Amino acid sequence: MSEVAVITGTTHGIGRVTSRELARAGRTVVMLCRDVAAAGEVRDEIIRDVPRAKVEVVHCDLASLGSVREAAAAVRRAYPPLGLLINNAGIVSTRRRTSIDGFELTFATNHLGPFLLTSLLSDHLDGAARIVVVASRVHYDGRLDLDAVTDRRARYRPTAAYARSKLANVMHTFALARRLEGSGISVNCLHPGVVATNLLPPWLRAIKPLFTRVMFDPERGARTTTYLALDEGVAGTTGRYFDECQLPRPASSLANDVALQESLWNTSAKWTAAPH
Repeated sequence: MSEVAVITGTTHGIGRVTSRELARAGRTVVMLCRDVAAAGEVRDEIIRDVPRAKVEVVHCDLASLGSVREAAAAVRRAYPPLGLLINNAGIVSTRRRTSIDGFELTFATNHLGPFLLTSLLSDHLDGAARIVVVASRVHYDGRLDLDAVTDRRARYRPTAAYARSKLANVMHTFALARRLEGSGISVNCLHPGVVATNLLPPWLRAIKPLFTRVMFDPERGARTTTYLALDEGVAGTTGRYFDECQLPRPASSLANDVALQESLWNTSAKWTAAPH
């Protein structure tokens, strides 16, 4: 497997921890981040902790399809075929906002950007590469209402928007695994646990001490991501959803609906103009 690992969303939380662990494992870590200055601080922090680490930063705003295209082109120019692609970045918007391309922002950032990035890099992966998608168990509550992604008048609820984007992550994983079958490239998704990061809304952060038995810190929350990225025990495993204990679990019935997966794939490809 190639030593080059591309990961999104590394300036905080589990992405930060995952990047450090990838560097510790000897990978060349390419961090795709919207905030390049903050990513540079993380890079310097990792190098202080892992002196021989190879960590680089590429600008990428997942909410902008143009930025995703530029980032993918930069990766393709600068690096050999990848051994790891980790779609980790995610947001929760507390109010309805629209991306520069006209899509509901949570869905644009959490699904459409990673969908396009993966499409643009899919032929720049080596034959034993792994793709890891950080989803969430909230996908069980998700409904694939794609009209709400483009209709600015649609009712907006942050929890529903986030669940929809995470459902899309799981469905994308399963549809991509089918397309990559026989290639040697694996793709899996995961629930990291309820992790105390800046994704948590202010009201939940305020009562975090009440949840210390069930809420993970980023170190614990990164375990399933690093397991799927690095552990030899899952080499060859593909098209699966894993929980916070690194165990494969059944995804929701909607996530397993192949016709719905294909509908999402076709719509996502149309909206992003992704290569076929």
